[in-house]
Formats: sequence, structure tokens, C-alpha cells
Amino acid sequence: MIPFSILDLSPINEGSDAAQSFRNTLDLARHAERLGYQRFWLAEHHGMPGIASAATAVLIGYVAGGTSTIRVGAGGIMLPNHSPLVIAEQFGTLESLFPGRIDLGLGRAPGSDQLTARALRRNLASDSSQFPNDVVELMDYFSAEKRHAVRAVPGAGLNVPIWILGSSLFGAQVAAALGLPYAFASHFAPDQMMQAIALYRATFKPSAQLAKPYVMLGYNVFAADTDEEAQFLATSMQQAFVSLRSGHPGRLQPPVEGYLDSIAPHQRDVLGEILSCAAIGSPDTVKRTLKAFIEQTGADELMITSQIFDHSARLRSYEITADIRA
Repeated sequence: MIPFSILDLSPINEGSDAAQSFRNTLDLARHAERLGYQRFWLAEHHGMPGIASAATAVLIGYVAGGTSTIRVGAGGIMLPNHSPLVIAEQFGTLESLFPGRIDLGLGRAPGSDQLTARALRRNLASDSSQFPNDVVELMDYFSAEKRHAVRAVPGAGLNVPIWILGSSLFGAQVAAALGLPYAFASHFAPDQMMQAIALYRATFKPSAQLAKPYVMLGYNVFAADTDEEAQFLATSMQQAFVSLRSGHPGRLQPPVEGYLDSIAPHQRDVLGEILSCAAIGSPDTVKRTLKAFIEQTGADELMITSQIFDHSARLRSYEITADIRA
């Protein structure tokens, strides 16, 4: 079966704090390394009460320093929030500390609301057309050739694989034009997934980094010993999405019996769309669902995310998923 990787938001549970979230993240990364997962990515979000991974590069260093072999990276860095030079220096530092283990996924969304984006002190007047230019500038900072009057130190001459992240056709076009691997956020925005995959593969141009298209897809997995237990565990993620779409994001809540029956029809519709890219159930159920998804999409790799409230249950879910791949 294709490689499996992990996307972690370092969730902050109700009744807990960021410090505990970071300990759980490192524990999960070590667990993933033992289980044979390909990579462990963390995502940049700002001003979100339930997500602790805002200082993404710092957290990547913490996780890479506490593991030995698994690739660790950003899924992703929201490039409009940052100077490309700063990101080159940060990830050049990480690659120097942990050679051959660092990935850099780039997205064009701010990962926040507009007020928070303004507080990050980037130019909000720029449009999405600037993103490809920023990606190229960042790639040039990693080049061994001197392409800028300013050099990234550390950074210049280092091999930091760059990925383009997206949830629309725009990211697919950028990844294809630059010959970069493409990670689609189907775990929360699956609507244009098949179109984006087809566009990326059809228009891909080989590059020094990548000879042929490579697609990684985000996927929700809630695995437990029984279908009923898995459905119960998944309600924490369901509550989080409903709260987010209602404009009231909060900390990850404990699971709730009968949650889907307690919400409005339009909220169930939102969850139905998101959960079109999810496997929820016992090992047999998850295996069957995963196999069908891989056959449907032809994915080269899956980035598994499991927003489960109980840490031990989350570890168990990833263990079941790894056993399925084996």
C-alpha cells in the first residue's frame, strides 16, 4: 500500500493547555516513527483557541529533536504571512540541525481571520498572484547559485523539499508549473479534489526536485476496535468543524453520544461534505474505506489526520491505521 503520513494540529483539548498539547504531539510523533509512518507534519494556524501549532518552525524543531528517523515538516507554512527570506532561514536552520529529515509545505491562505492576519504585519493588499513569486523567491534562497544580493544563511545550497498545498485549482496549477509535489487538503475541503488532481497531473512540468507528479491527499481517520466506538470518537472533530463554520472556534471537546442527531440539517450537510474524505470505524471498515479512496484518486501518499480528544485513543487509531497499511 502507498505511504501513510500524519498531519497534527497539536490540538488543545477542553480542560487542557498548549504545554500538554506539545507533549502529546511529541509522543504521537515518536509513536508514528515506531509504526513506520513516512512523515509528521504540523500546520500553521493563528488565533485559534484549539490549535497550538502557530509557531510552526519552533514546534518542528521540538519534534525533530525528539525523534530520530521520521521526516518532520510543515503542512504548511502560510507564505503570505512571512518574508520568503525568513522562511528560508528558519528551514535552513532546521535542515542544518536535522539533515535529510525536513519538509516544507507552502500554502497561500493566511491561516487566520483578517484581523489576526493584519496583526502578523504582512501586506494584506497583495493578491494571490504574489504567491507563486514568493515560492520562486524562496526556492532561489535555497539554491547553491547566488541568485539574490541577499543570501539565506543557513539555507543557501541546502536540500529542503518544497511542497505546494492547496484546496482549489490554484495550488494545483502552481505545483504543476514549478514541478513540485502537491498536497491537497481533502480532509477539510474535498469539493475540488478530483479536478485539482487531474489538472496537476495533466499540466505537470518536470523539475530538478521532481521528475513526475506526486499527489498526497489529506484524509480523516477515526479507527477503533468497533464501528460504534469510532463513530463516538469522531464527534470531537465534528463539533470542532461545526464551531469553526459557525464563527466560534474553540478547544477540542470531549466526544458526545448522538451528536449528529442534535444538530441542524445544514450543519449535518457541512459535515457530510467533509466526511466524504474520512474513514470511521473498526479495522475492517477503515481498511475497506481507505482502499476505495486510494483506488478512486490514485493518490501517491495519504496524510492522515485524527482529531480525537483522548490521547490514548488517538494513538490507538494511528496504530490500527498503520497495521492496515502493513
